[in-house]
Amino acid sequence: MYELTGVTKQYRRGQERVDALAGIDLTISEGDRLVIQGPTGGGKSTLLQMLGGLDRPTAGSVLLDGTDLATLSEGRLTTVRSQNIGFVFQSFNLIPTLTAQENVETALVPLGVRTAERRRRAAEALESVGLGERLAHLPSELSGGQQQRVAIARALVKRPKVLLADEPTGNLDESMRDEIVDLLEGLWKEHGLTFVMVTHDSAIARRAPRLATLRKGRITLRENQPADGS
Repeated sequence: MYELTGVTKQYRRGQERVDALAGIDLTISEGDRLVIQGPTGGGKSTLLQMLGGLDRPTAGSVLLDGTDLATLSEGRLTTVRSQNIGFVFQSFNLIPTLTAQENVETALVPLGVRTAERRRRAAEALESVGLGERLAHLPSELSGGQQQRVAIARALVKRPKVLLADEPTGNLDESMRDEIVDLLEGLWKEHGLTFVMVTHDSAIARRAPRLATLRKGRITLRENQPADGS
């Protein structure tokens, strides 16, 4: 699925050079569930952006099914993201003037899916995350947890191979955090996704089969015995 070799990302901060990623080597197999943890500024979100083709490395290669995302044209990269990768973020990124169903449908527009089929698939996706009765609600009419469920439905409606989540519970309280993590883990199993999540929450990290810790742009990997036994 993913093969990262020597991935480096450098930024300039005034006269200073910052190494957000410092030669990352990482393999993620199809169907893996990996959590990325580490201190603020350690490179977690930067690594996730590389996996999603949202940013390019300064050096190194990011292979997804043998295709190097680092060398693709912007047009081809957009196509790969639209077809193969679903994203869930801490801020739900819903369009406030669109209903839950319409927000989910937006993920299918770039794929050329016809209107009737978009509506059907969006309704099914919302049903799968427990929001079958909220299709016509605007984001302002939904709780934070419900808005994140809409965002998850939007990520999954296009049937991606990969689901990338960047602090998906960061804006939620503890009880809602557990609900959303349970939902994501259930969908990972149901759909056979490759699932990578960035989190600062150790309780979430302990649940994952694999844990990557990033500090100062360098990665350490370990296998977990998940607390839930999955």
